[in-house]
Amino acid sequence: MATLHTFRLPDIGEGIAAAEIVQWHVNVGDTIGEDSPLVDMLTDKATVEIETPVAGKIIEIAGRAGSQVAIGAMLAVIEVESETTESPPEATYEEVPGAHEPAGEAAAAPSVPSAPVPPPAPATPEPTTNRKILASPAVRARARELGVDLAQVHAAGDHIRHADLDAFLRYGAAQGYHTPGANRAWGDETIPVIGMRRRIAENMAASKRHIPHFAYVEEIEVTALEAMRADLNGAGGDRPKLTLLPFLITAMCRTLPQFPMLNARYDDSQEPGTVTRSGRVHMGLATQTPQGLMVPVIRDAQDLNIWQLAAEIARLSAAARAGTARREELSGSTITITSLGALGGVATAPVINRPEVAIIGPNCIVERPVFADATGERIRRAKLMNLSISCDHRVVDGWDAASFVSEMKHLLEAPARLLAG
Repeated sequence: MATLHTFRLPDIGEGIAAAEIVQWHVNVGDTIGEDSPLVDMLTDKATVEIETPVAGKIIEIAGRAGSQVAIGAMLAVIEVESETTESPPEATYEEVPGAHEPAGEAAAAPSVPSAPVPPPAPATPEPTTNRKILASPAVRARARELGVDLAQVHAAGDHIRHADLDAFLRYGAAQGYHTPGANRAWGDETIPVIGMRRRIAENMAASKRHIPHFAYVEEIEVTALEAMRADLNGAGGDRPKLTLLPFLITAMCRTLPQFPMLNARYDDSQEPGTVTRSGRVHMGLATQTPQGLMVPVIRDAQDLNIWQLAAEIARLSAAARAGTARREELSGSTITITSLGALGGVATAPVINRPEVAIIGPNCIVERPVFADATGERIRRAKLMNLSISCDHRVVDGWDAASFVSEMKHLLEAPARLLAG
C-alpha cells in the first residue's frame, strides 16, 4: 500500500541551522527513484546536492528557489509504495560544483526580460539643399552609420571633416538631433537576489554593520620589482607565470609576524568579544566568479615560495570560477587580499571579510616621472602603485596599519630583500 514519507533536511554539517534552496531537480507529481537528485541547497560555503532516500511520487516540496529551510524541517513529502513501515535509509549528499540557477516549474525564478533589440540606424536622409557636399569616403561612411545628413553639417573649410561631424554631434542636440541609440530606454528587470548573490549580500551587509572600517593608502614604487618579475618570467621552464600577487603575499607573510593583530579573527558573537591571533597565514584570495565573489584560501601561505604561491593562486582561482572548489578550500582564512588587476583604480577601500580584521587591496601600476635624487636635478621614469588596506578599528589602530604597510613597502621596493632568507 502507499504511504507518505516526510523527508526532512538532514544535518549538512558546518554547524548551520538552515540552508537555502538553490535548484529543485524535481516537480510535484514527478516519480523518482531512490538516491535520485532532489534539490541543491546552499550553505555558508558551498552548494550541496540532496538525494532522495526513497523511491516514489513527489507530493509536496518545501518551497521555491531562495527559500530558507531549517535543519530537520520538511524538505519533501514522497508517496511510497511499500508493504513495511521501516524507516528509510539516511539521506546522502555531495557537494555540487558551483551554484545553480533555479529550474522547473516549482523552482522557477521570475523571468528576466531580454534586452530590447535596437532598431536599425535610420538611412541617411536626402540632402535638403542642392549644394555640392565635399567629404572623404570615411566621413561619408561615418555619417551614414550615424544617420546624419551631411547637408546639415557646417564645414569649417572646403570639405566636411571628422571634426566638423564631431561638432555637429556635440551641438546638434540643441537643434533636436540625437545620435541613434543615445538616451534610448531599455526594459526594466526584476532579478531575485538568491543563491550565492544573496549570501554575498548578507555577508557584506553584516561586515559593514558590525565592523567599524577604516582605510589607509600608501604609494609604493615597484620599478625594481616589476623588472625582477619580468626576468623571472623570462627564464622559461615549467614554472608558473608570476603575477604581482605572489610577491605581495610573500611581503605580507614576511611582515605579519611583527603585526599579529592584523592576522586575526574577531568573534563578536558574545560579550566580551574575543580576538584570535593566528600563528599561520591562511591567505584569503578574493576571486570574481560567474556566481559572484568567492574567497578560496591558500593554506599556510607563509611556507610557500613565490612559484608555489603562483601555482596555488592559479589553481584556486580556476576552481572557484569553475565551481569545483572544495568546502574546506573556501573557509578558514585569517587575512584576505583582493585585486582587480589592471582595473585596480587609484585607491580602494575594500570590505573586510568578516570575521577577519584586515584586507589588502593593491591598485593598478602607473608609470610617472619622479626625481632621481634629492637635488631634484634629474628626472627618471618609475612604476608606482598604491597599496590600500582596510582594517577593523576595534582591533587595529591606524598606527598599526600604517606601520604594517610601511614595512611591506620597504620589502617591495627592494625585492632582493623580499626573496632573501
